[in-house]
Amino acid sequence: MPGSSLAHPGRSGPRFVALVLGCLLVGAACGGGASSTAPASAPIASGARPSSPALVGIVQPKSGETVEGSSVHVVLSLTGATVVSATTTAITPDTGHVHLYVDNVLVSMNYGLEQDIPVHSGTYVLKAEFVAADHAPFSPRVWSPEVFFTVK
Repeated sequence: MPGSSLAHPGRSGPRFVALVLGCLLVGAACGGGASSTAPASAPIASGARPSSPALVGIVQPKSGETVEGSSVHVVLSLTGATVVSATTTAITPDTGHVHLYVDNVLVSMNYGLEQDIPVHSGTYVLKAEFVAADHAPFSPRVWSPEVFFTVK
């Protein structure tokens, strides 16, 4: 642009500044990466994503299993943390919820370790994630190993 080598069309003004600030805030909330040195019982400051000592696994169905019917009974294991029913922003590394994914699609936000999910014939990939009580992921994320199962 004439008069300035730094001017760019569409990259100035209040709308651009708001867009940049919004992207920075979303990036900080979704992938902060900072780990907490606070004890497990202390609430975590807003904005920083804590790590979690939790380990989540899928007990049932077993990988490679074939099941019949219109639903599959999912049983999870969780060590190092507790599932809580309350959603809160006063998060701690050892309390949270379980998100259940089928074929990489979130199908459930669980407040327990057992659930029936509807299915039809086919092969599925199942995985679980232990998330903080505000439903956002820990950093690093706490995933179960994937389980593959088939429905007849």
